Amino acid sequence: MNNATIGETNDSIKKCPVMHGGMTATGSTVMDWWPEALNLDILHQHDTKTNPMGEEFNYREEVKKLDFKTLKADLIAFMTDSQSWWPADWGHYGGLMIRMSWHAAGSYRIADGRGGASTGNQRFAPLNSWPDNANLDKARRLLWPIKRKYGNRLSWADLFVLAGTVAYESMGLKTYGFAFGREDIWHPEKDVYWGAEKEWLAPSDERYENVDEAESMENPLAAVQMGLIYVNPEGVNGKPDPLKTAAHVRETFARMAMNDEETVALAAGGHTVGKCHGNGSAEALGPEPEAAGIEEQGLGWMNHDSRSVGRDTVTSGIEGAWTTHPTKWDNGYFHLLLNYEWELTTSPAGAEQWQPIGIKEEDMPVDVEDPSKRTMPVMTDADMAMKMDPQYREISERFYRDHEYFSDVFARAWFKLTHRDLGPKVRYIGPEVPEESLIWQDPIPAGTTDYDVDALKSKIANAGLSVGEMVATAWDSARTFRGSDLRGGANGARIRLAPQKDWHGNEPERLNKVLNVLTPLAQDAGASLADTIVLAGNVGIEKAIAAAGFDVPVTFSPGRGDATDDMTDAESFKPLEPLADGYRNYWQKTYAVKPEEMMLDKTQLLGLTAKEMTVLVGGMRMLGTNFAGTQHGVFTNNVGALTTDFFVTVTDMALSWKPVSDNLYSVRSRDTGQEVFTATRFDLVFGSNSVLRAYAELYAQDDNREKFVKDFVAAWVKVMEADRFDLTC
Repeated sequence: MNNATIGETNDSIKKCPVMHGGMTATGSTVMDWWPEALNLDILHQHDTKTNPMGEEFNYREEVKKLDFKTLKADLIAFMTDSQSWWPADWGHYGGLMIRMSWHAAGSYRIADGRGGASTGNQRFAPLNSWPDNANLDKARRLLWPIKRKYGNRLSWADLFVLAGTVAYESMGLKTYGFAFGREDIWHPEKDVYWGAEKEWLAPSDERYENVDEAESMENPLAAVQMGLIYVNPEGVNGKPDPLKTAAHVRETFARMAMNDEETVALAAGGHTVGKCHGNGSAEALGPEPEAAGIEEQGLGWMNHDSRSVGRDTVTSGIEGAWTTHPTKWDNGYFHLLLNYEWELTTSPAGAEQWQPIGIKEEDMPVDVEDPSKRTMPVMTDADMAMKMDPQYREISERFYRDHEYFSDVFARAWFKLTHRDLGPKVRYIGPEVPEESLIWQDPIPAGTTDYDVDALKSKIANAGLSVGEMVATAWDSARTFRGSDLRGGANGARIRLAPQKDWHGNEPERLNKVLNVLTPLAQDAGASLADTIVLAGNVGIEKAIAAAGFDVPVTFSPGRGDATDDMTDAESFKPLEPLADGYRNYWQKTYAVKPEEMMLDKTQLLGLTAKEMTVLVGGMRMLGTNFAGTQHGVFTNNVGALTTDFFVTVTDMALSWKPVSDNLYSVRSRDTGQEVFTATRFDLVFGSNSVLRAYAELYAQDDNREKFVKDFVAAWVKVMEADRFDLTC
């Protein structure tokens, strides 16, 4: 070992002893060298190796041991225990905690169910360093003594949401309820697409076909700019125009599952307490946490040249409180917004903001540090939208006239905002879980288990349905599941309800045929249709296994229920419609992203690994489940038998692959030039990608035929039971 001391500059010291290929700042990744390569990282997130708790740890059981009453009392006391290193505005941390909770939950978007508060991902990049999350690192550090005290029984994810909820209660709001059960992740999420921009707060135009048409925002995005949670508070692209901003507010909140009334309630309720911070120069702030020096120990936006706390804090750049009493739940927001005219001005940090004309002194909030001083209240461009947009104005006036009604609507909207991605109600834990079932929770009645499963299987097997029909219907019913927000899945049999029964990818004619056969069988057996659909898929697979010469049973757990139209918010299910499904070789049209990339995205939402994707795709091709009965990728002469023929063919060097169109290829014999099969990119990727080919070669081996069957069954059951929270909660 070199004994040179710090400060020596000889060549042996200056020469780095570490290979730079392993340096995080300088090493080039596979994707750096070959940016067009298929990146499988999305399927490798949150590996157990990153979780320090070990496989035996069960947070959902640990949190049940929590002393809920004492925790809540500690949080209420915390709200007014101001710390000198980051003092509380007006001696109350409520506004800061609410902003932290809001921004943790507010990244949720309904298009793919990603984002949200259910994983504690605000601790990690990129969210911990988003411009819109400036100084929330201080909120998390202030909460550390609470987290340290309660340890493994309280996740950061639960604490982030609980802190904001308790903050509202401490300021006078009667909240709707709260549920524990959010489990922390231990690694940044790379599976969330936040936009293609390469710089923070790049102009909105980059994610719109036409920024003047809010609905043209790129899917699945919901925020208007990279690094924002919702909209730019200064206006679209920083240019104040409340009516134009209103259109963007309406679109972005709709993409986060909120209607107009919920939007106004959340905007007003969020701005009833706390303040914006822009009393200084943003130029004096240091870099965000991920770019800050090691001496900052994970804190960002530090200003070492001035106080930078209290009245001199700079966060958004906008400066001022929205209400007269920013630590009190009241109707002050609407009082100021509706009873005063407002004019454009700029903050000390140079941000565009609105201030009231001719405000009475008693309507001005006091300074955060000196109650003898009055300060000017503020409204953002988004706040002005609540006054100037006709629909928002009508709702605002209704809320102003009836504070109790406003409080109730807000409490429910806050609960929805902070619980939307927690999953169905069966996953909720704690003494304050509301008894009411809400339609956005996708309620499902309890199913029955006291029927003769074997007798029902026998009837299904003799009902005249093909293996492909049974397996495809079960798959279509289950494939809607999203691990991101735990929506969809086979439980509930919503495939028979609008809108799913009419989805193009579900082949309505074939679906109707299968349901007409299975429905009376389910009724006669006393089983749910949801169970019967899945059981039929299992029957088809067991037939295919037998045809391949093996005897491997497919596990089945009864107990699914059947949802009704009244339990189903049809509009909210539209984003679950598959635009493409590599497992059934289906795509609606050509998209900007490659088909195989869409398959990876769907695989990650289903919670599957690369290996599980490989066995399912290869197996389902053999079962005749392709959309519309196409033969693309059906590399066998024995359809209906669960063989490894797909993998044998895709790794066969006696064949060549010739493009026919964007997503269609001709598979030809190298010797004769004759076409023997056709394939899509969904199929060819298992021979072209080095990782997927390694799996394909594994299953093409002569000695792995039975292993393939067992692995296929395990992956199939995993998908069929992905939404069976009644089995685990």
